[in-house]
Amino acid sequence: MSLLAALTRAYDRLPDAPPYGFSTEKIGFCVVLETDGRVAEVIDLRGDDKKRSPRMLLVPQAVKRTAGIAPNFLWDKSAYVLGVTAGEGKRTAEEHAKFREKHLDWLADTTDPGLLALCRFLESWDPASFAAPQWQDEARDQNLVFRLSGEFTFLHDRPAARTLWREIGAEGASDPQICLVTCTPGPVARLHPSIKGVWGAQSSGASLISFNLDAFTSYGHDQGDNAPVSEAAAFAYTTALNRFLEKDSGHRIQIGDASTVFWADAPDDAAEEAENLFSAFFDPAGDEKLAAAKIKDKLDAIRSGTRLTEVAPNLAQGVRFHVLGLAPNAARLSVRFYWTSDFGTLTAHYQRYLQDTEVQPPPRDGWPPLWRYLIELAVQGKRENVPPLIAGEWMRAILTGAPYPLTLLSTTLMRLRADGEVSPLRAAILKSILIRNFKSKEAPVALDPANTNKGYMLGRLFAVYEEVQRAALGGNVNATIKDKFYGAASATPQKVYRTLDAGAQNHFSKLRKQSPGRAVNLEKLLTAITDLMEPGNDPYPASLTAAEQALFGLGYYHQRSDFFRKHDDKTPEVTE
Repeated sequence: MSLLAALTRAYDRLPDAPPYGFSTEKIGFCVVLETDGRVAEVIDLRGDDKKRSPRMLLVPQAVKRTAGIAPNFLWDKSAYVLGVTAGEGKRTAEEHAKFREKHLDWLADTTDPGLLALCRFLESWDPASFAAPQWQDEARDQNLVFRLSGEFTFLHDRPAARTLWREIGAEGASDPQICLVTCTPGPVARLHPSIKGVWGAQSSGASLISFNLDAFTSYGHDQGDNAPVSEAAAFAYTTALNRFLEKDSGHRIQIGDASTVFWADAPDDAAEEAENLFSAFFDPAGDEKLAAAKIKDKLDAIRSGTRLTEVAPNLAQGVRFHVLGLAPNAARLSVRFYWTSDFGTLTAHYQRYLQDTEVQPPPRDGWPPLWRYLIELAVQGKRENVPPLIAGEWMRAILTGAPYPLTLLSTTLMRLRADGEVSPLRAAILKSILIRNFKSKEAPVALDPANTNKGYMLGRLFAVYEEVQRAALGGNVNATIKDKFYGAASATPQKVYRTLDAGAQNHFSKLRKQSPGRAVNLEKLLTAITDLMEPGNDPYPASLTAAEQALFGLGYYHQRSDFFRKHDDKTPEVTE
């Protein structure tokens, strides 16, 4: 099943799905008209929250605006409806003129009192009439709808308006063609509706599918004729996708720059449970939220490695799951990834991801969501600095069970060399890449004193040198050897380890006077590590490969954590 076909199918299962030809839009104000076209009052439809959020109303579907001027039917922003805007508005007069012209043409033969009142309003309205106290300045650039005084039905909801809207759509329809999505004949959508809600994309919406340049055309076909998709299918897939992209829809999470939507193709109860579980897999959810969704126990069981057939047999088979990642690309959208398979396969791949990233000691605050790992790759730890392509490629690899992108390894190593901060999350990333990509059996979950990989041993040795310095000089060292030498030690150890060893001997001289027992234990640990190195050869290689640098970071993390785990303020002991 293609992406468009899956979204079209999802539209049929949407609760309160807007009918064909209508869309849910943000409406700020309602203009109440008398039958003679005079403005009776202007009602603020916005919420009482701090942001004064507009109300979401079902209205005739918004037109696709590119460079031209095109009004919506019976609603629009203030520039079109009233001829007023908050900015300079170079085209405001033209926009209002087009709104007036088109509506007087559309409503020329109407006998409906509400629609006649709108005609009279447009014939008599002067933008200079936009003034207090009747008009709030905040109405500028808001979307406006109309209502007849004494009634509670918006003009666009009146039966006469809905009938007229269907007729307008039929007049503009093209000759029927076979739709590539539904395989049924129907008028072709030359312009597909815009997709809204993608992080970083244009607020007015962006196109998932468009043909607006000569280079995109073939055999003389223009716009949507290049790949015929019926207007009904285009409406269905864009409506479903826009609904999924809504804030708090329960169908979206953010993965780097990719706005990620997901949905299950299954009966309602199974679909909701699968979607709640997936959301909890990759996005943090409080205990109360998990308990409300009745998935906390199942989530814990899945994370502990229990098969889905034992946790939720109803989800193991027959639940088709879809995950789509969209990223901004000028006026268009890029598909970062699209994955579809059964939910049992997805759960197995998620459990493998957890197993690959397991380290001891584990990260704080329980199971870290994916965005916390991505923050570790960002300059200054800022979310907006997460490398965009890595996020999408990593998520795709997790979903499919494929090897991770090697840019994930190079970026992690680069951040380690830049700041020397070997956090639990970075150690987990290094370990997962070693297991997934290099099939490494030398990447342990916890400290492995018998591991003879030279990268792992040198990382442990570096942690011991740092502990010797800390023990001799106290915890208030302005810059440890990690701050000065981690990058060189992990990449070109031969250049710095002689210097580090000489510095350690100086620190030992001081430590033997301050704490003889601690000095002895650290010397024993140092000897235990160096004894594992190959005799007769230079224990410090000129350089380490990327995989060995990853093991260096893992060895450093394990050994360093072991000092603090066992001995906050006591003498470290040697593990043999």
